[in-house]
Amino acid sequence: MKYLFFYILLIITLQSCDYFTIKNDTRQPVARVNTTYLYKEDLKNIFTNNITSQDSTLLANNYINNWIKQQLLLAKAQINLENKTEKFEDLVKKYREDLFINSYKEAVVKQYLDTEITSTDIDQFYLNNNQNFKLNEELVKLKYIKIGKDVLNKKDLIKLFKSAKKEDLDSLNSKELFLKSHHLNDSIWVKYSDLIVKIPIFKTTGKKELLKKDNFIQKEDSLSIYLVAIKQVLNRNEIAPKSYITPTIKQMILHQRKLLLLRNIEETLIDDANKKQQFEIY
Repeated sequence: MKYLFFYILLIITLQSCDYFTIKNDTRQPVARVNTTYLYKEDLKNIFTNNITSQDSTLLANNYINNWIKQQLLLAKAQINLENKTEKFEDLVKKYREDLFINSYKEAVVKQYLDTEITSTDIDQFYLNNNQNFKLNEELVKLKYIKIGKDVLNKKDLIKLFKSAKKEDLDSLNSKELFLKSHHLNDSIWVKYSDLIVKIPIFKTTGKKELLKKDNFIQKEDSLSIYLVAIKQVLNRNEIAPKSYITPTIKQMILHQRKLLLLRNIEETLIDDANKKQQFEIY
């Protein structure tokens, strides 16, 4: 009888514990895969403001279905790849460590990196490294227009294009509505490959014939007239002009500063830790 009393008491105690465990977890499950549950509160971040009830239902259903597929695949993978669990755990650990370290480095760089690059910085970098900036294709400075054969003021446009006077160039710029396409800024460098893409008709012109300093070429097809005035040419393996390579120089300067900043931070970190005896090498 005594044993029966203790047995009943034990059952009541276990049931009470189970009862309070269930009662304390007030989360509302919306899906289950094996012993893993997806709860209603897990869905709250998938909804955006001003979403309709119909759209929210569709979004929730899609999320739940994807979650179920993911959990089923994960369960199957864990069974079939059980022998690789240790390797995967090591990879997850390394990824987590790298994530923390890289996030810290990015925060430090964002806070302390000097991003101001002066013209003096660019000049000095270009002077010290210009041999690394050899061209892998030709560059040209040029003017170009494409006009329709039936345009009324065709002769005037061609005359303005051929002129070297600034006021004529300004006048031509003001008549851009009569131009099918154009490039009138001959102070900037353009890659030969871009020139051919922009003006396909010049693919039939030999590169040597086209790329001559102070060269003027006029071509036409059934609908249009093409005019190109080559002002200056730089050939393959020549040193790229500073104006052309400046965006790259800025990126390289920032990269060097970033590496130096991180190296200094690492050295300071090691020195401080060494003074505080935070590490030992055995």
